[in-house]
Amino acid sequence: MGRTFRIKVRMRRFKRQHPRIAFAIRSFMIFSATFGGAYGFVSGSRSDTSGYDPHAFAIGASFLFALACLGLATLSMRLRFVNKRLRKLAAHNEALIDRNWELKEAEERARSLFEQQGDLIVLRATDGRITFANDAYCALAGQKRSALVGTRFDFDVLEQGDSARESNGTRIHDQKIATPLGTRWIAWREGYVRLDAGQPAELQSVGRDVTDRTETERTLSDARDQADAANRAKSRFLAMASHEIRTPLNGITGMGGLLLDTTLTPEQATYARAVKTSGEALMALIEELLDYSKIEAGKLDLDQHPFALSTLVEEITELLAPRAQAKTLEIAAYVDERLPLEVVGDAARLRQVLLNLAGNAIKFTASGGIALIVEPGIWPNEISFLVRDTGIGIAAEAQQRIFCEFEQADERVARTYGGTGLGLAISERIVKRMGGRITLTSEPGRGSTFEVAVPLPPSRAGAGQTPFPSPDLTGKSLLLVADGIEASLIARRLERWGGQTCMVADAAVAEALLPERSWHAVLIDRAIGPVLADHLGEAARAHAHQRLVLLTSSSRHEKLPPAFTGFLMKPLRAASLAARLALTPEVASPDLAPEPPAASISTTPKGLSILVAEDNEINALLMRSLLTKLGHRVVIAVHGEAALESWLAASSAGTPYDLVLMDIQMPQLDGIEATKRIRAQETATGGHHTPILALTANTLVEDRYACFEAGMNGFLIKPLDREKLDEALAGLAASRHQTVPDVTGT
Repeated sequence: MGRTFRIKVRMRRFKRQHPRIAFAIRSFMIFSATFGGAYGFVSGSRSDTSGYDPHAFAIGASFLFALACLGLATLSMRLRFVNKRLRKLAAHNEALIDRNWELKEAEERARSLFEQQGDLIVLRATDGRITFANDAYCALAGQKRSALVGTRFDFDVLEQGDSARESNGTRIHDQKIATPLGTRWIAWREGYVRLDAGQPAELQSVGRDVTDRTETERTLSDARDQADAANRAKSRFLAMASHEIRTPLNGITGMGGLLLDTTLTPEQATYARAVKTSGEALMALIEELLDYSKIEAGKLDLDQHPFALSTLVEEITELLAPRAQAKTLEIAAYVDERLPLEVVGDAARLRQVLLNLAGNAIKFTASGGIALIVEPGIWPNEISFLVRDTGIGIAAEAQQRIFCEFEQADERVARTYGGTGLGLAISERIVKRMGGRITLTSEPGRGSTFEVAVPLPPSRAGAGQTPFPSPDLTGKSLLLVADGIEASLIARRLERWGGQTCMVADAAVAEALLPERSWHAVLIDRAIGPVLADHLGEAARAHAHQRLVLLTSSSRHEKLPPAFTGFLMKPLRAASLAARLALTPEVASPDLAPEPPAASISTTPKGLSILVAEDNEINALLMRSLLTKLGHRVVIAVHGEAALESWLAASSAGTPYDLVLMDIQMPQLDGIEATKRIRAQETATGGHHTPILALTANTLVEDRYACFEAGMNGFLIKPLDREKLDEALAGLAASRHQTVPDVTGT
């Protein structure tokens, strides 16, 4: 079968190659067959011995005619089939022609696009010879395509950039090349492609001219570096300016405090307090500017440590209470009992934000009070801090503007109340850095409410603990005779404990309510008037087991009237209220313990030998006066060399200093280098380790690291905080330990 097929194929191939010879052979064979058949038939029929039979002849002729007709019919059918096939082939051929035309057009478009592409395109064989290069490559090379194809031409590489490889094997890299058109940066994408089956793959390189982008990036990088350098220079300038301002400011506030300790006329005391207050205001401004600088430079770091939430909030209200009471304002705090005892976060930054908001509330409030309310937020682990006041309020159009730097509600407010307009801007950035938000609700003349919501997850150590045992006041009646913000918060807490609280502001109404029932406790605010409070306390003797009076801090040392069983200080601590209500009437109030006069209080043990290295005469005089008043022996060194010599002399004499207060910036030898030499001498001789505290006006973190690396034990930030200095010296004198706690003064 296969042999026959091969013969047919060869015959058809021969007919296609030699059509005339094939036609002659076919014609000759047909003629020979026809002539032979006719001649044989005629010759046979005319033979004498042929036995001609007309009937048989007719039958034979008919049979031959039938065969001829059958052959013609078969040939006709075959011709029709062939014509049909030809028509199909013609239609298919037309479709192929159209498709071929489309392919040619697409090829022309692709070739045109390929040739006119702005990117450089070049194909190279395995030996590196160019097999194709588009017009862009030829233009950049400055040569014709015919001159490039077949060569190993390549550009001179001036600088090779970073290289990377994608998952599909494509290599990406940048090159700085030299061309007839000048130096250019090209971003290359290189990969192997196979153009024809059976042919080896070729390296296709597609390059894009990124000179402008690269130059822009370099310009931006240089600008960023310059901005970083300028930012660092600004930070150093602010640190230096802060140091230079803090140094005389330390003398102003310190000497003002010492002056107030002396005997002064009322007029002199007023002037001295004004000097001290102005110095403290200037110090607050410096702190705001430094905080703003840190935030702007992106150096605001947050410390995540557990802290007691209620303690933080109550300490803030107690710290601000003197300012509020000086303006006859109330300030109170309420911490929801559903909140955890300890949370994890940056307590210092949160205190800064709340102090700023509450301090502003006091500044812009003339009557009424300020409430700091802490409740669960709307999200898990979120805590909401509400600072509510009854102040002047803020207009709607100014509520967004006040969070911008150096902005206030209006110029009239700025002139009346002062300030830089940085506090709220700093607070907002700190809150956002903590992952929270700060919002404002206010109406002019009706006060403002700032809400700070920050995520503060509960501490594992404090999980499940409660800040204090809550008294069970279920079913017990309590009468609260008071008015104002704190009274409403006390009533709210008493109701949380289950008490049936009746709050009235009028003493006459309260006296009328006393006989109506047996009261578990009667709480009377002395703000209603001392006479009315005492009278109401006497009237409540027969109707209440506990009779408590709420006193302001200015009345702390007043003698408790006999009608009362105890007193509570304002701003009120929830733990104090709970403890007082849990006591029996016979138990004396823990707040009634006798308190020695303020003049006799001195927590600092006497007799420390202290070396003070300070080059500023006023600050040296201040340090000598402060330390001498505290009972210590002081030696002043005016620079680092003198401090080192004095320390060496004392150590050699067997009377080493108990403490060295080392100024950081001094002539000849600064405090860092002097400390390093002291520590090196101690290591070499194995002698006594002298505690060293830094006296510095610098508050930058890198400055603190430098001090610790030099071997210092802590900080005292200028202007000096007398209480922190006393606390540090008291701890040192009490323990005589080798290390001193870090006292930052911030």
